[in-house]
Amino acid sequence: MVAGNPAESILERERAAMERWGRGDPDGFLEISTDDVTYFDPFVERRLDGLAALRSWYDQFRGKIHIERFEMIEPRVQVAGDAAILTYRFESYGSEGSMRWNTTEVYQRTPTGWKIVHTHWAFYQPKISA
Repeated sequence: MVAGNPAESILERERAAMERWGRGDPDGFLEISTDDVTYFDPFVERRLDGLAALRSWYDQFRGKIHIERFEMIEPRVQVAGDAAILTYRFESYGSEGSMRWNTTEVYQRTPTGWKIVHTHWAFYQPKISA
């Protein structure tokens, strides 16, 4: 097992994968996902099951996404044994304009480090004060 602080390790992996995503490279997320990963977002009709399905989905974005800057707002990692849940609000600015998401990543401790077993992205709209 990989030693160290699980929260730091998970946040480091997530940020590194997101930086690659922002340069149009989805492989950062694919490399830290398990073979049996599951995935939801507002653009998929049904849950994606497995790394091959996720790779196929991500391939359509390869080289097309360009994020100038992003923020992982209030990230929280909750560890329960060999599982951990990362939640955060995500705001990005780039080729897709301004995007706001609620993000949940479920990680599993593996012999090679923490890997994603489930991802869920959902839009959020900030409240407008009266």
